[in-house]
Amino acid sequence: MDSSAASGEFGQRYVALGDSFTEGVGDWDERSPNGVRGWADRVAEQLILADSSWGYANLAIRGRKLRQVLDEQVDAALALNPTLVTIYAGGNDILRPRIDLDALLADYDAGISRLRGSGAAVVLFTGFDSSKSAVFGKTRGRTAIYNELVREIADRHDTELVDYWRLREFQNWDYWDTDRMHMATSGHTLMAVRVLEVLKSAHTIELPELERRPALSRLAQLRKDAAWARDYLGPWVGRRLRRQSSGDTLKPKYPTLTQPVWCRETSGVSRAGLEE
Repeated sequence: MDSSAASGEFGQRYVALGDSFTEGVGDWDERSPNGVRGWADRVAEQLILADSSWGYANLAIRGRKLRQVLDEQVDAALALNPTLVTIYAGGNDILRPRIDLDALLADYDAGISRLRGSGAAVVLFTGFDSSKSAVFGKTRGRTAIYNELVREIADRHDTELVDYWRLREFQNWDYWDTDRMHMATSGHTLMAVRVLEVLKSAHTIELPELERRPALSRLAQLRKDAAWARDYLGPWVGRRLRRQSSGDTLKPKYPTLTQPVWCRETSGVSRAGLEE
């Protein structure tokens, strides 16, 4: 059982908001709620190991669009009296056939203003550069515009920024899950390190060695691409057409502030070790 408590019982309070990126999809872990762990859980673990006064909540749910994140998660986050908020939203909007980025990011700006107005430190993210994706690369221009608007929001509200677009190591597809849409465990681990660096927080995370994948022949690659389209792209498009989301039946992983059980089970890591 996780130990949950009201916000007043934690000296510092980290609340993670967003969609599948922050929920942790791709970092599969049967021990975790919703079957996923992710970079935000890994960041929270390091914060708690370094300072036991931290509490953690993760309200992110896969498939959520930006306005859903704002409508469903911002008030819930503010009710937890956060001292730190991470938020990434908009990726699912960018993939839609039509989008008004200026109007969408104006709403995002208002939401970030509310979070900053609470006194919480806020971390934003730019979008990933999908230039090497044959399918999602077509939205690269939209993402570039989105990123510029996010950078303006970060400047306006004095937030921290994880510039995902400029993290070129993620162009290595070995950091990605087999669905080619979400980071794998290796990618979530690397993202946790990059977020902790932005927060200027000590950590004990060791980056995994990437598995060396043999080069495929053209025919083998075509077969692999066809299997991916059948197993992942087709179902994803089908959900879009039916206006369904993979997160429709899910609830937030950690809706209240807690210190998840994996923080207490971590072996070989101590607060003293982090301070050395």
